[in-house]
Amino acid sequence: MIAVTSNASNMDYAELIFAQTNQYNTFIWNSMIRGYIESSKPPRAFLFYTQMQRKNVCGDNHTYPIVLKACGLMLGLEEGREIHAEVVKRGFDLNLFVRNGLISMYCRCGKTLWARRLFDEFEERDLVSWNSMICGYIGCGEMVEAEKLFNEMPERDSFSWAMMVDAYGKRLGDVARARELFNNMPIRDLVSWNSMIAGYANIGEMVRACELFKEMPVKNVISWSIMIDVYVRHGNSKEALYLFREMLSQGIKPDKVSVVAAIQACAELGALDQGRWIKIYVQKNKIASDFVVQTALVDMFMKCGSLNEARRTFNNMLERSVISWNVMIVGLGINGYGEEALAIFAQMERQGVFMDDLTLLSVLSACNHAGLVTEGLHIFKRMTDAYGVEPKVEHYSCLVDLLGRAGRLGEAKNIIETMPVKSSSPLWGSLLAACRTQRNLTLAEFSVQKLVELQADDCGVYVLMSNIYAEEGRWEDVLRIRKLMTDRGMKKETGSSVIEVDGCVHEFVNGDKSHFLMEEIHLVIWSLSKMMFSAEL
Repeated sequence: MIAVTSNASNMDYAELIFAQTNQYNTFIWNSMIRGYIESSKPPRAFLFYTQMQRKNVCGDNHTYPIVLKACGLMLGLEEGREIHAEVVKRGFDLNLFVRNGLISMYCRCGKTLWARRLFDEFEERDLVSWNSMICGYIGCGEMVEAEKLFNEMPERDSFSWAMMVDAYGKRLGDVARARELFNNMPIRDLVSWNSMIAGYANIGEMVRACELFKEMPVKNVISWSIMIDVYVRHGNSKEALYLFREMLSQGIKPDKVSVVAAIQACAELGALDQGRWIKIYVQKNKIASDFVVQTALVDMFMKCGSLNEARRTFNNMLERSVISWNVMIVGLGINGYGEEALAIFAQMERQGVFMDDLTLLSVLSACNHAGLVTEGLHIFKRMTDAYGVEPKVEHYSCLVDLLGRAGRLGEAKNIIETMPVKSSSPLWGSLLAACRTQRNLTLAEFSVQKLVELQADDCGVYVLMSNIYAEEGRWEDVLRIRKLMTDRGMKKETGSSVIEVDGCVHEFVNGDKSHFLMEEIHLVIWSLSKMMFSAEL
């Protein structure tokens, strides 16, 4: 009964039954220890082992591997060494399964030399022995030793190959070596396919990732999630939503990764209706909706301008991370509710919620958008003493922007020149943007010179400076800037807009008249013009 319950991870109930048991044998203790490991509670598993010893119940060859696994999971090297001594004392050190447990434990704790000594001392090894040792080398970044041992293996299984493909492709970014191993695999399993796709995607080679994705004989939810997530991370949210719908049409139930990525795609595109539909889909299909999913929903509602839904989702969260609070503060600030953002920040203080540097950046940004200069300066001055956060360049940049928007350009310039951290292009860029608003040509030219020195004088800088000259009527300087841009081969990025119509996302690029909706838009504009003309008559 206990063994069945522990597999279901209902350890509270299992422990209740265990407490009422009169006869404690090794099997029951093993079941409890294993149950806590499967429930991701390795310290609790080790505690049960120590209680087992106090009860004078002897462990067997099944006990030690699972206890050693607990030690490895909680990086308990000292506890693992105690188990090792017990194993030797009781004569289980010659048992293959126990020895594999020791090798794995030492590797997880970063002691590959100790693990290798155990590996070399015994001639009897199985695939688990080899894979554990190779996995340990990979985990510690010792790829030369990992590949050397991989080449020495008398036989390999799919896990052996998949480990190496994953290590080179995803961890090291050496997709050429990963692809070489992948091509040589006798049988390619789903894990290796997914690792190879993720390897290509992580370095931005989306064409090859897509090609491999299409070639896959069988896809699982992880395959789809990798592609959806990567498309979002590389700024192609429209394609990410298309893949998400395609996955659903093939009857594959999404996981948390794909759901969060799809919600993020909706946030970037402003696709509020699709975001609402995903929320309902998650609820109806009972997909795990933890604080990560809910935080993504808050972010999506905020970016789509639906503040009431964002507030409701945030207030209904049973668990919040610091990211949840940060997202709420940033969203309120961007939407112009600076006072409410400050109230959320004050709530964090009252509840003793941990704050990180992003929290302070979020609240400064909220003050910036709402023009709350006094409040922003007060928070900035208290960062180190009250919140234990050292200001970074991003915090100074936000402060410069705050002062610049308020017209306090001299203070903003002084902060850049006297701050303890090295100045960067975003700081001078913020000051340049403020110079246009405040029509301060002299300081604008000074800011551009600083950006040139930092080699951050991109197209946007010269376009902004050209606009400043134009507003001052200095047309010769406008022509000079534009000629400079032409000589350097600079081109202004093409503008684009996204609109959601009947649940579908449409993108319009500046100057493109090929989209079928453009005809309808032109027709509406023509009809409105005709109505206005008729009304005037």
